[in-house]
Amino acid sequence: MSSPTEVSPENTNQTTAGNYFVANYPPFSFWTPERRSEVLEALDRSPAPETPLGIYVHIPFCRRRCHFCYFRVYTGRDARKDRIARYVDAAVRELEIYAGKPLIEGRSPRYVYFGGGTPSFLPPKELERLFGSMQRIIPWDGVEEVTFECEPGTLDEEKLRALRKLGITRLSLGIESFDDDILRTNGRAHLSGEIHRAYGYARSIGFDQINIDLIAGMLNETEESWLASVRKAIEIEPDCVTIYQMEIPFNTVIYQGMKERGEIIAPVADWPTKRAWTRQAFADLEAAGYTVTSAYTAVRDPERYQFLYRDYLWRGADMISLGVASFGHFGGTHYQNEKDFEPYAARVAAGELPIHRALTMTEEEKLVRELILQLKLGRVSRGYFLRKFQTDIYEKFAHPLEDYRDGGLIELGGDEVKLTRASLLRVDELLHGFFLPQHRGARYT
Repeated sequence: MSSPTEVSPENTNQTTAGNYFVANYPPFSFWTPERRSEVLEALDRSPAPETPLGIYVHIPFCRRRCHFCYFRVYTGRDARKDRIARYVDAAVRELEIYAGKPLIEGRSPRYVYFGGGTPSFLPPKELERLFGSMQRIIPWDGVEEVTFECEPGTLDEEKLRALRKLGITRLSLGIESFDDDILRTNGRAHLSGEIHRAYGYARSIGFDQINIDLIAGMLNETEESWLASVRKAIEIEPDCVTIYQMEIPFNTVIYQGMKERGEIIAPVADWPTKRAWTRQAFADLEAAGYTVTSAYTAVRDPERYQFLYRDYLWRGADMISLGVASFGHFGGTHYQNEKDFEPYAARVAAGELPIHRALTMTEEEKLVRELILQLKLGRVSRGYFLRKFQTDIYEKFAHPLEDYRDGGLIELGGDEVKLTRASLLRVDELLHGFFLPQHRGARYT
């Protein structure tokens, strides 16, 4: 078996293996098992005043693993009913442990997010048990948003009615494409007929907000098929459309095929093509009355349809993270849970938090984290960082800001850094310019 060689300068616009999307900071590769005790220390402190709390629940079960998926998921026999029931038990027990900690005790979450995997893979009975148990442990009186990710083929009218009754406010459908050939080629479990059926049920039941996900540049995608998917998305009038540009992390089926063939370049669209397709999609959505509110999202009514999970998290909220391989954050300390089912379940059953690795940020790292994440919104406030970190970002980051301004990528006003549309489409690449020296050039995950 051969291995891909290093990427050369002439193919840097090509899609190569690795993580392109900047989801957090410092890079995950700097989080270590040796620092797990720092999470327990953070949990023994009182919360910082006015810091919001959220809960993320990872549901790692799916009908099928997509060829581009890099999350911890279980399918087939590993997703049978008894394992699901055991997993729900473990997640509930994990939350019970957190609820007694000084940092958490007495606080009500502002948001709850169920991600995956496929949360909608769970049967209504297990969902009702999970939701009811969580709310008995930590009341949801202050919850403003409950987001729930779904794969269309796992939804029917009964399950959607159960989700609505459970209090889901933001339903997110992982559609990715409306083209059946592309869905099959990329290993998706659903086809277009299931998309339309699930969406129709969801809309008739009256969820507060319905988001759909699309991915630009999937295997076998063409400009024609991409724009056709965008048109179909606009036709069904979701409240929010999220667009991701295809990346190929190392732990994906696509990368394994590349590795076996000794290929450097992934068999998907290159970055300039994906950016051009995303630019056109945003233009079409704007023409249809949507507003682009981040590097990935367009919404019908920005005042009504917000994404509180993102907005709170990107401004330093605390987040309890439940489930295998999930990521959380307490008072400046990042952590990730055990990455496999059995170690995760065993540690929770023993009454301990199943933390695998952690990292406590310096004040400087906290500032960089919030800056780079908020830049994904297309603009950041100089005054926000002056008030929160007593730092003038115009001075601290003068070099990258001036370089990007001179290159026509950003505009600098009195209180605002504003990204141009061209820079917003490649923001994850540009964010590395704000990384601290010790984090530049390091593997991200």
